[in-house]
Amino acid sequence: DTAASRPAERADPPLMAVALYADVHVPGPVIWQLRLRQVDILAATEEETNELHDEELLELATSLNRVMVTQDIRFKVMAECWQRTERRFAGLVFGHQRYVSFGQMIFDLELIATATDTAFWQNRVEQLPL
Repeated sequence: DTAASRPAERADPPLMAVALYADVHVPGPVIWQLRLRQVDILAATEEETNELHDEELLELATSLNRVMVTQDIRFKVMAECWQRTERRFAGLVFGHQRYVSFGQMIFDLELIATATDTAFWQNRVEQLPL
């Protein structure tokens, strides 16, 4: 039995790491811990985009092919409106401040960044905890 005589195995394409963009509502310690775990995350407060309106920030994240992360319910509602109107965006993850701990948020965002790909997130809104 040689490699040439075996049928070719179909290999799934490797997952591309998902890059994230945190709005002003995502706590600094969450961003810091994600970076310690090698997650590619930009923060609006550091990028000096924290004064942008939610719509502009989601457009920016989309232009950078980054999934938006927020704890702002109005941001989630806006993204769901974009879904209904078929307006393209790179994805949004919402974690309600009352229902997701820092630890759970870090765990779930690391999982999203390393175990999913950007195609999965197109026009998707998900709520933490997963």
